[in-house]
Amino acid sequence: MAIDETIAFRPVRIAVLTVSDTRTLADDRSGDRLVERLTGAGHELAERAIVRDDAEVIVSRLHAWIDDPQIDVILTTGGTGVTGRDITPEALARVWDKEIPGFGELFRWLSYQSIGTSTIQSRATAGVARGTYIFALPGSTGAVTDAWDGILASQLDIRHKPCNFVELMPRLLER
Repeated sequence: MAIDETIAFRPVRIAVLTVSDTRTLADDRSGDRLVERLTGAGHELAERAIVRDDAEVIVSRLHAWIDDPQIDVILTTGGTGVTGRDITPEALARVWDKEIPGFGELFRWLSYQSIGTSTIQSRATAGVARGTYIFALPGSTGAVTDAWDGILASQLDIRHKPCNFVELMPRLLER
């Protein structure tokens, strides 16, 4: 697992969606952390929004961003727990064509290193919808940091070997 310096870095256009009934742009620390990480890595923030924990609102926003050719990846934060209002994974399942189960599995393994068995409460997940990657992360700053630093930073870098999500982008719509 290494960066192949002979390959030119290719920025990815990423939208960040915070799912919360209480957060605003003024206090969205997890969204801020994702923006900080993705722009610091050389990627482009395509859009950013906050929506309430409402499946219809989440699905509507996801469809709009999935259909936007200026967005390659959507990162959501929040709504991945087990309480009644946590419905982000169900909303994602309504839009994606394929689930990426290994993302949630790897996230929980990484998170276990930080928070132990409490990671079992996370339903972090990922999928592909009409050629757009979608990653659903928990709403804490620690969780988004673990996900970015431990998985997404390398998988969204075309130079990462032996393989990465970016090199598959041109083939996501194959039939």
